[in-house]
Amino acid sequence: MSSMLNIGISGLNAAQVALSTVSNNIANAGTSGYSEESVLQVETIAQSNGQYTIGGGVNVVAVQRAYSQYLTSALWSSNSSMQSATTSANLTGTLNSLLSNSGNLQTALDNFYSSFSSVASSPSSSSVRQAALGDASSLTSVFNTLGQQLSQQSTEVNQEIGNTVTSINSLSSQIAALNGQIAQAGVGSNPNSLLDQRDNLVQQLAGLTGISAATDSNGAISVYTSAGETLVSGTQSYALSSGDNQYDPSSTDVFDSSGNDVTSQLTGGTLGALISYRNTVLEPAQNALGQSAIALASSVNGQQAQGLDLNGQQGQAIFSVGSPSVLPSSKNSTGGATVSASVSDVSQLTSSDYILSYTGSGTGTNGWSLATTTGQNVPLTANSDGTLSADGLTFSVSGTAQTGDSYEIEPTRNAASSLAVTMTGSDGIAAAAALTSSAATTNTGSGVAGAVSVTNASNANLLSGATVTFGAGGTYTVTDGAGNTTNGTYTAGQPITADGWSLSLSGTPASGDSFTVAANTNGLNDGSNATALASLADAGVLDGSKTSVVASYANLTAQIGSAGSQANAELTTQTNLFGQAESSQQSLAGVNLNQEAANLVQFQQAYQASAQVISTAQQIFTSLITAIQDG
Repeated sequence: MSSMLNIGISGLNAAQVALSTVSNNIANAGTSGYSEESVLQVETIAQSNGQYTIGGGVNVVAVQRAYSQYLTSALWSSNSSMQSATTSANLTGTLNSLLSNSGNLQTALDNFYSSFSSVASSPSSSSVRQAALGDASSLTSVFNTLGQQLSQQSTEVNQEIGNTVTSINSLSSQIAALNGQIAQAGVGSNPNSLLDQRDNLVQQLAGLTGISAATDSNGAISVYTSAGETLVSGTQSYALSSGDNQYDPSSTDVFDSSGNDVTSQLTGGTLGALISYRNTVLEPAQNALGQSAIALASSVNGQQAQGLDLNGQQGQAIFSVGSPSVLPSSKNSTGGATVSASVSDVSQLTSSDYILSYTGSGTGTNGWSLATTTGQNVPLTANSDGTLSADGLTFSVSGTAQTGDSYEIEPTRNAASSLAVTMTGSDGIAAAAALTSSAATTNTGSGVAGAVSVTNASNANLLSGATVTFGAGGTYTVTDGAGNTTNGTYTAGQPITADGWSLSLSGTPASGDSFTVAANTNGLNDGSNATALASLADAGVLDGSKTSVVASYANLTAQIGSAGSQANAELTTQTNLFGQAESSQQSLAGVNLNQEAANLVQFQQAYQASAQVISTAQQIFTSLITAIQDG
């Protein structure tokens, strides 16, 4: 009877544990990260009487969770990729919205250039001139607004990098603490709830940054970043930190627990996407927008200088724009060199940022070297005045640099925000050509004076006037208003140049013929320079004078649009892959309520049957006692 009673009790206990396990599964069916649990039971080893063996009941040896390291790791990896794609899609979507809702820069550019056509038609009309100046102010406002919005998004992205690092450290600390609790449970134990919590935290961590993980023999999990840095080892977590970039305090970098800058090595998850978006999409967009602003100011101001305003004065600048930013490294020696930069050739200006470094090697560039921030070397040219030039920029160095000193050059980053209209009166629009030419009435040759173009608007004698007198054999002498003379020999088809102007002739001048170059006195009625200003809409300014300002902005919007499309496509792909990984993992570890309902009935019946075994054993034992007493 004792054996039968013990067997019944063991069955009852096993069924009770199974019922509790099924109840826990049902209760946590909607709990994120919960793994289905099942009872592992074995038959109790019974003693044999030599002829046969009767079973001794059942033992519950474990309550184990449904788990696959492979499927779980795949889920972590796909979550990292999906969160990265989600962040990229959101950020590029915001950027596209900024470009489309910023007052329509494309329209503002079209209106601005078209206004000069109106000025060319009515050069003496103050209302037409005022409208053109108003369009310049509107265009500047759109550039400023868009530049400020991009700067604001940059600030937000950098703040979010810092916030994400804080979240990573919090999760790492919690994982390390759970490692300790799991270790305390002992090797071979099954602290399922702790394991589920830890796996859930690791999955959250993978969503923030790309990771790899390995489980130790004692059950502790070690977690590493995509850069190979340890985040968690045993019960110890190793915090990342965020701080200022060594050049740009407004840019946030990420450092490992030893203080090494690992920003460029971090990929995956929200953090990797934030860094990648900032470096490969947002900052290039800011630079390209600034490049367009500089090209606008330079080309318009340059054409202005080639004409005369309504007061007969050489045209002054309509726009101003900030100089390139030069950011010294925080690691530079104290009291070292001071570096300044300026744009010297807009046609060669790129949208890159640069690192100017002093190597102390004493080469032809006085020990300086230049590379883009992406690591591409850029040839430097040493100028006779001691400056250095590269990619349309000129660098001036004062003071004494120490080996290892470096400076980040941002030629265009803040140009859109700094663009401003400096012209205060519409009379200053240089609608008229600066110079005119005429032939002497006594000329006997077939030479005809053509257009006079300005080649150097800064020449002090540009408007002083000049006379070109021809001698025998095509020789000529240019005598300007200041009494300076220049001699040359005329070649058909080649212009005659002096004092910053270039005169084109056709036909063949005779000896004794002369031509006059003088400041334009017909400014009230001449709109030829305004026509030239209007034509800048299609004139090549950037990329070796191949790309116009309008085209450069169109290229920017196309690039951002393409980045947004790629990000959305990647999000769709990664969402599908995550869904597949989650489905595979949940097919093993997820709670199936239909199955649990069936298990509930099964174990309820087992419990009732075991109870009946115990009751039967009691009845037999009672009958036996009664029979003995009656006997």
